[in-house]
Amino acid sequence: MAHQFEPLKNDLIVRAAWAGRYLPEYHEAKGKHDFFECCRSPEIASTLTLQPVERFTGLIDAAIIFSDILVIPQALGMTVEMLDGKGPHFPKPLKSPDDGQYEEVLQKKVDAAAELDYVYKAITLTRHKLKGRVPLYGFCGAPWTLLCYMVEGGGSKLFIQTKTWIYKYPEATKALLQKIAEVCVEYLALQIQAGAQLVQVFDSWAAELSPSSFKEFSLQYLAYISENLPKRLKELKLDPVPMVVFAKGAWYALDSLCNLGYQVVGLDWLQDPAEAVKIRGGRPVVFQGNADPGVLYGTREAITKAVESMIEGFGGGKQGWIANLGHGITPGVKPDDLRFYFEEIHRLTGK
Repeated sequence: MAHQFEPLKNDLIVRAAWAGRYLPEYHEAKGKHDFFECCRSPEIASTLTLQPVERFTGLIDAAIIFSDILVIPQALGMTVEMLDGKGPHFPKPLKSPDDGQYEEVLQKKVDAAAELDYVYKAITLTRHKLKGRVPLYGFCGAPWTLLCYMVEGGGSKLFIQTKTWIYKYPEATKALLQKIAEVCVEYLALQIQAGAQLVQVFDSWAAELSPSSFKEFSLQYLAYISENLPKRLKELKLDPVPMVVFAKGAWYALDSLCNLGYQVVGLDWLQDPAEAVKIRGGRPVVFQGNADPGVLYGTREAITKAVESMIEGFGGGKQGWIANLGHGITPGVKPDDLRFYFEEIHRLTGK
């Protein structure tokens, strides 16, 4: 199904992922709905997606659809709740390959078009509302990060269950990672069909793996997505779109990440931009990053210094990199400080 959208008026990208969750208007639009109810309502999700674009008019150059990486485990048949003050919670995480639920998830024939239809509706609605002002990002969680949530039951400091799985049940782990990767490809393809103009794969828990374990349990599944998404788009008679990979904390894997076929590689604040540029060499990869979101708690001088350092590290000017925070906005950041961060990027790049 082809959608007719207004032509894009702004193809520069300076963005902050999920800035909207910490804006005062977010809570007003969310009302009494719980988090996943907002994700499942195309109208609410679209409104929340547009809030940062409208508050920071002319300062941010892309929107990211309001959703969550954990909609894939939900599509795989698992229950996920969002608990206030605690974050995501799986009442019944995967315990072992023979717990019954593991086999159910592995064998489930996921109809990504039906199960995640609300995301595609939100994307199409948002594209129409954007009227070509800025491009719209779609996204998914990386297989490794989704597996962490599915076996830990939520966020974790020690990742005891996850480490048990990879070191006790490596083959069962890989079978599940492959299953998740296949769902990711279909999910991203259908987001693009619905109107997403770029897609990002978030590997938020990549730093929990050693370099050798990262190769075994993350890298090959990120590669599967980048290799198979363009093929799936071709089958759907859709043009390819830029793909972004963001493996938070996996600074040791930057060289490998630049070889995976993603057009954009996200960097967090643990990486030195100038060093990253050296590692990339002449490969046609754009970097996205990489200020520490924590700088937004600081003084205006600290914010300016962080932006200067980032611009200098990426080689100055505004070509060949996407200004971004090294992860999402953190709680308690004042919208005016975020605005100042955006303004400094524009001022210092001469945009």
